[in-house]
Amino acid sequence: MATRSKTPRNKPIRIGDVTVQPGKRENVSLPIAKLYTATSLHMPVKVLCGRKPGPVLFLSAAIHGDELNGVEIIRRLLRHRALRSLRGSLLAVPIVNVHGFIDQSRYLPDRRDLNRSFPGSSKGSIAARLAHTFMTEVVQKSEFGIDLHTGAIDRANLPQVRADLADARLERMAMNFAAPVAVNAALRDGSLRACAAERDIPVMVYEAGEALRFDELSIRAGMRGVLNVMRALDMLPPLKKPPSGKQTVIARSTRWVRAPSSGVVVSTVALGSRVREGDQLAVICDPLGDFEEAVVAPFEGIVIGAGRKPLAHEGDALFHLADFRSVGRAENLVEEFAANHDPALQRSVEPNLLET
Repeated sequence: MATRSKTPRNKPIRIGDVTVQPGKRENVSLPIAKLYTATSLHMPVKVLCGRKPGPVLFLSAAIHGDELNGVEIIRRLLRHRALRSLRGSLLAVPIVNVHGFIDQSRYLPDRRDLNRSFPGSSKGSIAARLAHTFMTEVVQKSEFGIDLHTGAIDRANLPQVRADLADARLERMAMNFAAPVAVNAALRDGSLRACAAERDIPVMVYEAGEALRFDELSIRAGMRGVLNVMRALDMLPPLKKPPSGKQTVIARSTRWVRAPSSGVVVSTVALGSRVREGDQLAVICDPLGDFEEAVVAPFEGIVIGAGRKPLAHEGDALFHLADFRSVGRAENLVEEFAANHDPALQRSVEPNLLET
């Protein structure tokens, strides 16, 4: 009599002092600091261990404590019914920089940037210790990573992914994420991406929206993008009707356009706009109406980032332009993306997302 072969079973995964068995999900609190009020701070981690084997993916947000879209992306993702069919394991960390999140600040109390503090040290600064905990307990136990960001205070980003696209694994992740724009971004010393790359763990960044604000389009696109990547990694079943055609275009280069003089800024283009060389992006004027100077595009491209403040000093970054081999194609993809994710076209937030 033939024996039936057993279905392979996923391995348990241990985070902190908690071991999560296949088919289970657990909340884990990683101790990171004790305040001078004798209050302990913990980094929250949701660990999902699928029944069947597959990759281990980490998903992180709020490495900069005031960048909130990623927190909401992770919250919605963890409610998505697709995760019932998870293969492998998902390590979801909605708030990495707990100090900054509490203070609504990009930085830590010592004014260090956590994303320039990796791999960190168990005996170093506040930032170094936090980076060390995240690296050892989450990143080094993963095979892939997606790090969720927004623009800084008063600076908004068009939804985009950033990665070292020379790595075939990251190019595949970036194209499957299906943001309208992908930027081939160099690694920076001390960043999470650079530190993970040294350990052969491909990590991609999703940038969308601005700090201390929820942007519904960015959140919807981010959650769908994460699900797309998980499907591409065979962590989730494929869609019955996958989207057809190319949905992402790679920027050849990007450049910030800076204020030629100080004054009041009156913008004349929106995020995602196509501009041609010499087109007016904004007018800088003085409050008395005696002076005006145009800010013009140095080349044809798409506006993928923009400052929100209507005031500028000479040299301030105003607009982030991306150059493409086919700007027309990039413009069409941005328009299609906006139409497909426009909250005004859908009745409610979460019920629709649960069907995605």
